[in-house]
Amino acid sequence: MKLLLDTHIWLWSALEPQRITSRVEKALADPANELWLSPVSVGELIVLLRKRRLALPNDIAVWVAKTIQDLELIEAPLTVEVALAISSINVPHGDPADHFLAATAKVFALTLVTADEHLMRLPGIQFLSNR
Repeated sequence: MKLLLDTHIWLWSALEPQRITSRVEKALADPANELWLSPVSVGELIVLLRKRRLALPNDIAVWVAKTIQDLELIEAPLTVEVALAISSINVPHGDPADHFLAATAKVFALTLVTADEHLMRLPGIQFLSNR
């Protein structure tokens, strides 16, 4: 299975693993699964750091590189096709990052791993719930 990690799932995996359900933890640990990360999530992390809603143990570039290596993440491309796919998805709130994550999952046939109830209601997107 190809799993796209929602930003909070990526952050929880590295910083608060107790927030990951056993079902999701199993899926993330399964070597048969590919784990994907959108660059949009890195952007969201930067915003969280600027707002001081999150602190990292070291430099952001070092931390991001380490989590990518530790979790063996594949970078999801941010393409014009992904941006255009947003027009076919009715995300019920205005968070642009969620629009891009849903569109990325749709374009690349990825399963979005999330705890976001709004995203889990979107038709045409596969989800793995962290609930």
